[in-house]
Amino acid sequence: MNIAIKKTYGFFLLPLLLLTQSCGIYSFTGASIPPEMKTVSVQFFENNAPLVVPSLSQDFTEALKERVRNQTSLSMVRTDADANFEGRITDYSIKPTAITGNSIAAQNRLTITVSVKFTNTVKPELSFEQSFSRFKDFSLSNGSIESQQNGLIRDINQMLTEDIFNRAFANW
Repeated sequence: MNIAIKKTYGFFLLPLLLLTQSCGIYSFTGASIPPEMKTVSVQFFENNAPLVVPSLSQDFTEALKERVRNQTSLSMVRTDADANFEGRITDYSIKPTAITGNSIAAQNRLTITVSVKFTNTVKPELSFEQSFSRFKDFSLSNGSIESQQNGLIRDINQMLTEDIFNRAFANW
């Protein structure tokens, strides 16, 4: 009986010890946010791309805010934050990737590039300035560019914000 009790305690004690001995703060999103970091700000990302889509700046900025809100418990503030995202959209391009025998594009690629400056006042060594680029292929047989554009931008913004979030908070 005594051995069974020791095994039961060991079964519960070992995971508890491993949990309390981990380093840093870890969440299921993979983010490692220092406990002293409480606030974050996301500045408006201006669209400086040669080809301008009117809603792209607003859509991207809101997608990044949404990503941070959904995956952290940080409070969103306008200024004087522990972490700050700022930058600009530097490229928005549509290029053919596959041509048919009639010299018509069978497959196209929408690419968006964003230049990001992340400032971490809690751990300045984790601050960075970097460009992120993502693309999505599409076919005009599924409809015009205009009819597909919003969905493509939404998908690319999701990939871009994941990359930026991981670089800032998961150190990937």
